[in-house]
This record gives sequence, structure tokens and C-alpha cells, in this order.
Amino acid sequence: MSKIGEARDPLVAICIVTYNSAAYIEKCLAAISRQSWQNLITVIVDNASSDSTVAIVRKGYPALRLIANSENCGFAAGQNQAIGATDAEYILVLNADVTLEVDYIANLVDLMQNNPRIGSAIGCLRLADKPDILDSAGLIMKWSRSAEERGAHRPVSEFSLPSEVFGVSGAAAFYRRAMIVDISVDGQFFDEDFFAYKEDVDVAWRARNLGWQAWYEPAAQALHVRQWGVDTPRKRMPLKIRRHSYQNRYLMMAKNESFDASWWIRLPRLLAYEIALNGYIFLKDPKVLGAWKILLRLLPGAIRKRREIRSKRKVEIY
Repeated sequence: MSKIGEARDPLVAICIVTYNSAAYIEKCLAAISRQSWQNLITVIVDNASSDSTVAIVRKGYPALRLIANSENCGFAAGQNQAIGATDAEYILVLNADVTLEVDYIANLVDLMQNNPRIGSAIGCLRLADKPDILDSAGLIMKWSRSAEERGAHRPVSEFSLPSEVFGVSGAAAFYRRAMIVDISVDGQFFDEDFFAYKEDVDVAWRARNLGWQAWYEPAAQALHVRQWGVDTPRKRMPLKIRRHSYQNRYLMMAKNESFDASWWIRLPRLLAYEIALNGYIFLKDPKVLGAWKILLRLLPGAIRKRREIRSKRKVEIY
């Protein structure tokens, strides 16, 4: 790695989408200002916050690029806005409720510079209120096509080695620009039909099918205030979140599933899982099924995107 701050160091753009993030944004930006990797720019897209988020950024960090939207266009579209506002070689997609340790970016740049087929990476995300407990060490994809945070709620000490993973959590995801360009569909890196939730899983699946690797690097450390997680009771989550999570799972499968021989072998088990899942939702959370009205409208577009993805696919691992 070249000496920090030299012109030949690759430019890293930190892209943050905020929505009523006043409780977190100042701490997040203060941690960015302390990063050892100095060739940075920060782009914030605010999705029409009704709190003091914009005022905090303008007063405390006037040099940052701030794009204030007049309406909430969603996480996916907001991140695409931020990514499109820079030509940086690397992009850090960062949640406002994440606090980076000082070498987070430097460690991930070093990893990516030495491994050109790694398209995405993530560090060790620890729970802010329990820093010895893991929030995420990447994403895993289960046979049921349910994605989970790898290592969530397990001791950090169990995940001390770098490793290849299915994908990276959008809370603090480090992406190579070349991969972003390669896997974008209709000019969109994050699929804006998703609005929010599971867009990072969709990116991970698409990237793997197109031959890119994702890695976990424990030397890069960060704290995350997990607002919704695997242990959060469904009823505590807003209906909008539950519906987006439900519909985006099916959009993701329509776009990325291989439907190869192994899928047909798994089909009976998958059908049983789907019957159980939707039966539970019908009995316990029927309002979520209102997502089908939007899902049926979006599925034709997802199938069209699938054809484009498959036309340039290199491998099918999952």
C-alpha cells in the first residue's frame, strides 16, 4: 500500500443515505473524519428527513456533498444517487448508525488492491451496545433462499479469520467500482424496485453469478446500532418494512435463481417451506400479504432483468 494521502492512493467515496438519522449521523461523520485513509469524499443523500439531520450535516460538516431530496425515494435509489455523484474507484455504502474504527477503510482498500476478483468486502461489524458480540461478518444464503447476517449474536472471537462469504451487509459494504459497473442493470446498482431491504442480498447474488467474490476482513472493525434484527419480534417492525422484506425476497429469487438440476432436487423441500411460511403469515400477519399487489406489478420487470443478468453470467454458485 502506498503512503496514506499520496495522490496515487485510490479514491474512496463514502455514500450515506439518511432518513431521520439525527440520533446517529454526527457520531458516524466524526468517525469518518478520523479515518487513517485520507483520500476520501463523503456523499450524503437525505431522503426528506423531518428531523434535524440536514441541519446537523450543514452546520458541522459543510464541506461534505449533501443532496437533499424533496421526498423519500428509498434506500436503493438514494444510494444509486450517491454512487452516481462520484467516480471513485471504491465505494463504501454506509448506514448512519455505523461507527467505523480508524483503519476500517484502509484495511479494506488493502484487501481489494491485492485481490482484483474481490468485488465487495466487509469488516467485523459488532453490536454497539455489546461490542464483544457480532452484528455481521457478511451474508449467508440458506437453502430456503432466506439470507442472514453471518455470525449474528455470536462472540466476535469466533470470527477472527478472513474468509470468502456469500455477500456483504449494506450497513458498511465496501464495493469495487468495476464490479458496480459490471453488474448494474438498467443503470442501477441497487435495484430501485426494492425501495429498501434485501437490496444488498440481491447485489450479492447477482455479483456471485457474474463471477465476483465477496470477502470478510476482521481487521476492519465497526460498531452498528442494529435497529431491526433476527431477534426482533415481527410485530415490532413497521408493516411497510415487513411488506418490503416479503416482496423483495421473491423479486430477488425471480432475478437470480438458477433453476438448475440442484434446484429441482430441492423443489419439494422448497415448496414445503413456502407453504409453511405463507401459512404462518396468513394466520399471524395477514396484512403482509398485501405486498402481492405490488409484487405482481413488479415481477415482469424482474424477469426482464433476469434475462439481462443471465446473458452475461459467468458462474452459478447458489
